[in-house]
Amino acid sequence: MGGMLTLVVVLLVLWLVLAVVGFAIKGLLWLGIIGVILFLGTALVGAIRRRARR
Repeated sequence: MGGMLTLVVVLLVLWLVLAVVGFAIKGLLWLGIIGVILFLGTALVGAIRRRARR
């Protein structure tokens, strides 16, 4: 249980960093968009799994 939560948090941080780098460097705008999409997807999966365990 704790391992999955740690993985979700690590992925959220990684996607957030990718999004910031992508938006900071205009040539890498696509990286920012992918980072935001992956961040939202990981947050959604984490929320669904937490609710399913209750």
